[in-house]
Amino acid sequence: MSVTLLSRLQFAIATYFHFLFVPLTLGLVWLLAIMETKYVKTGDEEYKKMAKFWGKIFLINFAIGVVTGITLEFQFGTNWSKYSEFMGDIFGPLLAIEATAAFFLESTFIAIWLFGWEKLSKKAHLISIWLVAIASNLSALWILIANAWMQHPVGYVLRNGRAELESFSAVVFNPVAWLKFFHTVPASMTLAGFFVMGISAYHLLRKNNLSFFKKSFKIAATYTLIAALVVVIIGHEHAAEVAKTQPTKLAAMESFWDTQKKAPIYLFLWPDVKNERNAFEFLPIPGALSFLAYQSFNAEVKGLKAFPKDERPIILPTFISFRVMVGLGFLFILLAFLAYLKRENIENYPKLLKILLYTIPLPYLAIEFGWTLAEVGRQPWIVYGLMKVGDAVSPTISSSQVFISVVAFTVVYTLLGIAAFYLIIKTAKQGPEN
Repeated sequence: MSVTLLSRLQFAIATYFHFLFVPLTLGLVWLLAIMETKYVKTGDEEYKKMAKFWGKIFLINFAIGVVTGITLEFQFGTNWSKYSEFMGDIFGPLLAIEATAAFFLESTFIAIWLFGWEKLSKKAHLISIWLVAIASNLSALWILIANAWMQHPVGYVLRNGRAELESFSAVVFNPVAWLKFFHTVPASMTLAGFFVMGISAYHLLRKNNLSFFKKSFKIAATYTLIAALVVVIIGHEHAAEVAKTQPTKLAAMESFWDTQKKAPIYLFLWPDVKNERNAFEFLPIPGALSFLAYQSFNAEVKGLKAFPKDERPIILPTFISFRVMVGLGFLFILLAFLAYLKRENIENYPKLLKILLYTIPLPYLAIEFGWTLAEVGRQPWIVYGLMKVGDAVSPTISSSQVFISVVAFTVVYTLLGIAAFYLIIKTAKQGPEN
């Protein structure tokens, strides 16, 4: 295997694993803040127990997320030195701000929140968890701004073979970045909501701490429904932006081969990549793709054949990822709506509780497929339209070196994953302390 392929594999392993923990951190922290707010407003000690119980799971998840995230940044220097050289002027300030202004704030106030229950006033302690929530999501924002520049580079000038920063404001206010942020964060909130509803369902089915888990469920049900609706609404806007900035990705998402006006969406189709067509197409909706992409049923949509073969994404994973992500997104709205309707006496609906328990893994899958769509759909570019992946890899490392590190990453991350999920599941099953 080539150095490029092995380096891509290593980064993919690290990213997928890291992103098993990031969404729960981003979404669960807002629920902790809501629960503690209700405690401060009502004086009900059960809400304090809720914040502490779900906070334990949050802290385990946060710790593993931090450990697995650090290695990603090191890989820019070890495996992707040409990439770092090309866009270090853009990436450097963004990652520096993320570390110093967001991550440090988040880490500091997590410590204050964890150890300050009996040392701070109720209101001061409440402020600490809200600051954690704001800082953790600010951290995500700066990372997504950096990633958005790779998807849609703006505010730069090419000089001496490097992309140099020309307009910091253009980079920060890149519309792709903000659409990614307002799509990713509600998706994380949806995941956290289903996580809390699923764990609550586990205990409600066993009649454990009924009042405690019923309150947890009610908060999560409302929270999840709102988040799931926002995900789909912003997702539509994000897809329209992709049509403007990454037309190759849009064509791959829909397995759309021939440029045409009034471009349809087929409810059922399957790509035949070898022959540059679809093996079958069933139930077309005329003009739907044109409208979704450009808000006009008569708009022209470029097909994959309009682009050189060496500039097309890998079709099948892009196509599948999009459909899985969208399908699960609408399923989440349905389940969240049912949970919201039945929230007042949810203990009387064991079938729905079982479904919600078994649903816990699905938001993880949806988010991982979403990132697959974002990153694989950008291929073969590491920076869309400016630099291809094959030109970004470090020239001084060998295949054997990267192979050893891939094996090491896989072993270490597997052990970390086993430990992390063991602790999360054990804590979730134990329930709150009496």
